[in-house]
Amino acid sequence: MKKIIAIPLENGVLCAHFGHCQTFAIVNVENNVITDIKEVIPPEHVPGLYPRWIAQFGVTDVIAGGMGQQAIMLFNKQNINAFVGAPVKTAKELVTDFLANKLSLEANYCNHDGTHEHGNCQH
Repeated sequence: MKKIIAIPLENGVLCAHFGHCQTFAIVNVENNVITDIKEVIPPEHVPGLYPRWIAQFGVTDVIAGGMGQQAIMLFNKQNINAFVGAPVKTAKELVTDFLANKLSLEANYCNHDGTHEHGNCQH
């Protein structure tokens, strides 16, 4: 099984809101083993751009803290699974948990409905 997982990062750990991250970790996985982790700097955030931009890396899954429903739908249109509500950890820790079916996903804490905590979300 081959997967490529994207994770928005800020200061080396998961960024609470994927649209405001410093970098994205692109994690390559083969046969449930992490084979490579690289960080890429995203373009300026424009609504709807990141799902298409991330797709160019062959990404199959995105692990995020929070994102709006529109972004989730745009990822799905790119055949990318979006997992939201992940805890603030490093990319390696998140993917290791994900591969072991131990990734704890809480509520999408940046779903833009006006009833959520922002954490590090800067909007």
